Amino acid sequence: MTSELGSPDAAAQPKPAYLQGLNDPQREAVESVDGPLLVLAGAGTGKTRVLTTRIGHILVTRRAWPNQILAVTFTNKAAREMRDRVAAMIGGASEGLWIGTFHAIATRMLRRHAELVGLQSNFTILDQDDQIRLVKQIIEAEEIDDKRWPARAVHAAIERFKDRGLTPDKVGVAEAGDIADGRIGELYKIYQDRLKVLNAADFGDLLLHCVTLFLEHPDVLADYQQQFHYVLVDEYQDSNVAQYLWLRLLAQGRNNICCVGDDDQSIYSWRGAEVGNILRFDKDFPGRQGDPAGTELSVDPADPVRRLSDDRPQQRAAGQNPVDGGRKRRAPAYPGGLGRRIRSALISAMKSKPCSAAVRRWTGWRSSCAPVSRCVNSKNV
Repeated sequence: MTSELGSPDAAAQPKPAYLQGLNDPQREAVESVDGPLLVLAGAGTGKTRVLTTRIGHILVTRRAWPNQILAVTFTNKAAREMRDRVAAMIGGASEGLWIGTFHAIATRMLRRHAELVGLQSNFTILDQDDQIRLVKQIIEAEEIDDKRWPARAVHAAIERFKDRGLTPDKVGVAEAGDIADGRIGELYKIYQDRLKVLNAADFGDLLLHCVTLFLEHPDVLADYQQQFHYVLVDEYQDSNVAQYLWLRLLAQGRNNICCVGDDDQSIYSWRGAEVGNILRFDKDFPGRQGDPAGTELSVDPADPVRRLSDDRPQQRAAGQNPVDGGRKRRAPAYPGGLGRRIRSALISAMKSKPCSAAVRRWTGWRSSCAPVSRCVNSKNV
């Protein structure tokens, strides 16, 4: 094997050991490295294994050097496990990989270019208690009724704006509503100005400042697009709008992005996660033929959307069969599919008061539980 990236000798090698044990859909997802790919599957179907094996495959076949691969997830533990799996597969070649949480990678970028967003490279990241204390000071200085609009509520509103990728100048009347007597946009701007004076940022800023950096300084964005040949994302269904914008900007340079997730399962919707990011994938990252995915169950290599298993009923194109990962069908574990999880309970005990009360608690918890209310209404519970 030669030392050049993309050497034809690499493709001529026999199947390596790291591909053994993968089923056909998993192996296909690992080896389809050119162009965008969205892998959708339920819990326990090997999504993260596909992602880490894909990283190993890219490195072993010399399609990229470690520092040309960006892989992001949501927790430090998941990031460590991802790095350890890659290292176990290929050894020391994992050194130099950009593997980490969204916030860790964004912080790394932001410290490089802090002055371009009004900060210094040694900026402080405030914890939530410090953030709320700062908001409380602003509320008092601006003579906002803190009984009606406590600091925690105002801070939560600012967090939601940041999760949605909105800077203070983008918060209009419709977004502001009556929060803080209609002055939330003004308070948000004062809060951001105070942070810059303190040379500080909060967690929402880490992604938001990066998005602003990329949009206002195309040369910086172009450098990262040139650097990262491959972008990989774990638990994509948990990404919020700011994370989605950050990923889209980075990946659109080469269009080599692989996301794994489960559109029935989102654990961070309370924190701004937007499962609609999955629905937009085939439009934002068209396949190699320039067309969006025809069906989620297609095994056409030009189709950017794959499923590792048939975890739920699908609308299937004529003549196509589901890609079965060899695992039993099961209901998802989170509210996106809660209606299916409790359907049997509703049928068997649809007049039970405890069951009815439990359903009301779930449906009142978040909008993603709409399947429950539809199921309840259909059974007249």
